[in-house]
Amino acid sequence: MVAGRCAGPRSVAEHSLRAAQLASLLAAEEGADPARAAYLAIWHDSQETRTGDLPHTVKPYLTKPDPEQITVDQTADLPTAAGGSVRSAVAEYEAKETIEARCARDADKLEMLLQAVEYREVGVQRVQGWIDSALKGLTTNTARRVAEAAVHLSPLAWRER
Repeated sequence: MVAGRCAGPRSVAEHSLRAAQLASLLAAEEGADPARAAYLAIWHDSQETRTGDLPHTVKPYLTKPDPEQITVDQTADLPTAAGGSVRSAVAEYEAKETIEARCARDADKLEMLLQAVEYREVGVQRVQGWIDSALKGLTTNTARRVAEAAVHLSPLAWRER
């Protein structure tokens, strides 16, 4: 068990929820719009409902599917405003130009890092690559500070306070 749940693989929904929570907190600290950052994070991996989560090991063999095109297909039957809202969120996330998008992207990496740290805590081996990859990709100062604390503290350290 990790923080009250099984240490098995997570769903896209669980990952996206934690990423959205992290994105909102990062955005608040970075002076950005927490609601927008959370919204981007909620939709950032929705395409995986069509493709699955492709591991980095497939890169030499497959061309990465276009998340924006998948989102267009996924939202084709939604009402105009709703579909446009989701497509806009995915496009903003993929463009990486706004502070909210950078916070959402950092939150995605932080969530992966936290998952790796939680796995390490329960004895899973060979998670350092995940941690290193996440650390390398962080762009905001707040995310870097959170990551630095996360890799050095037990996920259950809060219980000792």
